Amino acid sequence: MGPSGWRLCALFCAWVLSESMGLSRRRRGSEDDGLPKKCSYTFLVPEQKITGPICASRGPALPDKDRVTRLDIVDVRELLSKQRREMDTLRMVVDVDGNMVSEMKLLRKESRNMNSRVTQLYMQLLHEIIRKRDNSLEIAQLEGRILNATAEALRLSARYRELEVRFSALASVVNNQSVLIGALEERCLQVYGSRRQEPLAPPLVQVVPENIPVHVPRLSNEIQRDHSRSFPRDRGSRAGPEPTGSTLEAKQPPDGNFSSEGPFRDCLHAIQAGHDTSGMYLLKPDGTERPFQAWCEHDLDNGGWTIIQRRKDGSVNFFRNWESYKKGFGNIDSEHWLGLDNIYNLAKQGDYKLLVEMQDWMEKKVYAAYSSFHLEPESESYRLRLGIYQGNAGDSLTSHNGKQFTTLDRDKDTFSGNCAHFHKGGWWYNACGQTNLNGVWYSGGVYRSKFQDGIFWADYGGGFYSMKTVRMMIRPID
Repeated sequence: MGPSGWRLCALFCAWVLSESMGLSRRRRGSEDDGLPKKCSYTFLVPEQKITGPICASRGPALPDKDRVTRLDIVDVRELLSKQRREMDTLRMVVDVDGNMVSEMKLLRKESRNMNSRVTQLYMQLLHEIIRKRDNSLEIAQLEGRILNATAEALRLSARYRELEVRFSALASVVNNQSVLIGALEERCLQVYGSRRQEPLAPPLVQVVPENIPVHVPRLSNEIQRDHSRSFPRDRGSRAGPEPTGSTLEAKQPPDGNFSSEGPFRDCLHAIQAGHDTSGMYLLKPDGTERPFQAWCEHDLDNGGWTIIQRRKDGSVNFFRNWESYKKGFGNIDSEHWLGLDNIYNLAKQGDYKLLVEMQDWMEKKVYAAYSSFHLEPESESYRLRLGIYQGNAGDSLTSHNGKQFTTLDRDKDTFSGNCAHFHKGGWWYNACGQTNLNGVWYSGGVYRSKFQDGIFWADYGGGFYSMKTVRMMIRPID
């Protein structure tokens, strides 16, 4: 007998037992009708799984209506089978629903991730659109600047052509005037030839220099300039070009070489204030009203040097009058003269020293240092006062110590003529002297000239060797 049969047998036995117990309780109740009633208890026995055969009752035979037949057992088996199939079906439905719930959870999570990704992509797209719009604006602005620059270049080109035409016209006029002047000179020589006296030239420097550049690439008497339209130089004229009167050009320098801080007393004050980059600074010495621009050299000997003169390429004409040398001229970041008045106001603040740095055409650098330096006021024509010499260039400036400054229009030298006339510059001439750092810038070193009018330092190269670069600078004594 299978498990189902045993289960049915157990159910039958339980039913028989319950009927017998009910019958005994009915009998007991009829017997005790005259007695007081007592409490009765009903116990619910949990259904047990039938594992064995269903035993028939040993008591009296049950009526036919209460007897379990084989048809009943078959019906119970079919019912149980149906319930088992329904339970299996329900279990499958539950499994399917659980899988669907899990899939729904996964889909919701993926949906949230997808929404986040879509939002991120939207922000990236918006940022890219904004960036492209900004780039379009920048390109439009750049195109506008290019168009403006092109228009300005065209305007300058047209202006340059006009200037070329004017220059050609002026050159033709100058040539005509030169012919006329030559004819007049010849006539004057014919009429007043016996009365004309040649001006007495100063004696040439006869110092044998201690240092002579051993190799001279070429002789040159041409003035090399960065600008092809520089002032004309007439080598046949004794007087040379007329001195110019323009003063120091206050151009706005490049951003990297100019400090808007200040003003400072001098360049040492600037470096003490934390500005240790070489470049242009605004200086205002004590006791002065107006500041001025100067180049501060902070890369040499602990810095703090104020450049008062610089020669490097011949781009500036140094044959100028007294007023120009007093106020200063040139470009601060190139060739320039700081101005006698500015130099005087700087040096009168305390004890200053002078350093002259020179470079020849073999790229060799030499220097001459003086332990003290100052100028006397304009009433004394800015007389030069120097201290003790030290250096490797030779002492060519001590012979100028105590001398007044001379220009073509203000002769203060000890020579019978005007030294500025012959040396083509302004300087503290003696008669005329051993150095001429404000003379004509010649290319190549050794030059040919009737007078010693180059940038020479007699103790280095002699009077007919023109230095390539020169810097004069001052700084307070430590």
